[in-house]
Amino acid sequence: MEFFQRAKAVRLRSHHDKYLHAEDDEESVNQERNGSSKNAKWIVELIPEYDNIIRLKSCYNKYLTASNQPLLLGVTGRKVVQTMPRRLDSSVEWEPIRDGAQVKLKTRYGNFLRANGGLPPWRNSVTHDIPHRSSTQDWILWDVDVLEIQIGNPTPPPIPHSDSLDFESSTPSSPSLHSHRFSRQESTDSVGSPPKMEGRTIYYHVAEDNGDVDDENVQGYSLVFNGNDVEQLTRKFAEETGLDGVIVCSRSPLNGKLYPLRLHLPPNNVTMQVVLVLPSSKVAKEFEEQGLL
Repeated sequence: MEFFQRAKAVRLRSHHDKYLHAEDDEESVNQERNGSSKNAKWIVELIPEYDNIIRLKSCYNKYLTASNQPLLLGVTGRKVVQTMPRRLDSSVEWEPIRDGAQVKLKTRYGNFLRANGGLPPWRNSVTHDIPHRSSTQDWILWDVDVLEIQIGNPTPPPIPHSDSLDFESSTPSSPSLHSHRFSRQESTDSVGSPPKMEGRTIYYHVAEDNGDVDDENVQGYSLVFNGNDVEQLTRKFAEETGLDGVIVCSRSPLNGKLYPLRLHLPPNNVTMQVVLVLPSSKVAKEFEEQGLL
């Protein structure tokens, strides 16, 4: 909590060296490299009745909100968005928990503000969740850059408090960007040439609930996989995309239907195109009924 005690405005830098960013649609929240943008600045509101709870307000005068909307079908993470509730409730309240030189932001219901990595559509998204894999534990850690110091005792606006989720839009505003920086300079977005990797290139799409794929003729996203084992490939997709329990499928050249891959991939590291099916989808249930899983 000491990170925010005297802070009037902050920016939050994720484990991926990107900043918590309020999108221009005044609703979405994601991660961006540009920490100098007004969209990366968050106004801190302390709550008088609590000594360990804060609210964060975007440059559009909307609160960082832990919504109940899933980011993707079958994925546990819920969307973090910008809202202006008619009555403030617990969805806009965050508890800072210090972890060394960094901080975790916990919702009133035990989830943590999480900066997602991996491949699209997971990359750069922000959710609230509890990380279960050791490889994603750092995704809930944030560096706090203090941009403005609060002089005197801060008081939040007199908006009544309620636990009802009743949101309405508000007129955006653009606060001043005079900043006092007390942390390291923001990183640049320079990208070096990655080392050459052995293995096969696998292009993939994520299927809709019924198995349909938008723009399947387009090349899609890709990863490099070194091996032939389908189970290892499934784990690789989980690590890279954050989608747990996906079913790796191919499309039959005879009837165009999806079928789960079994045992081994084709030899000689040939390039492949696959479709990822979410375990809670309608087509996954059809696979179970047909005895394909």
